[in-house]
Amino acid sequence: MSVEDIEEVESGTEEAVTTTAVSATRYYSVAPGVRLNVRSGPGTGYTIVRVLAEGAKVPIFCQAPGTRVTGPYGTSSIWDNIDNGEFVSDTYVYTGHDDYFRPRCSF
Repeated sequence: MSVEDIEEVESGTEEAVTTTAVSATRYYSVAPGVRLNVRSGPGTGYTIVRVLAEGAKVPIFCQAPGTRVTGPYGTSSIWDNIDNGEFVSDTYVYTGHDDYFRPRCSF
């Protein structure tokens, strides 16, 4: 969802225009009862950078192919980018999708 607010102000013969765009970020729930490893790349071979607490919700900015993982929501090689350089397996995040639904990450 995107909202634009446009304000026009006239000052003599000059016109000032201000545009503000606000974009809503959607958050997705991590599987119940799971403390989820967040990794530095899209796969189990990448370093764990932090662990999400039970009940966490995450944004998904882009998705990348990586290590195939089985989790509460199936088996997949899709990894979700939740922050700059931070990835979680899509099989632990309830998205309502079985395939890519966000743009592919570019590295």
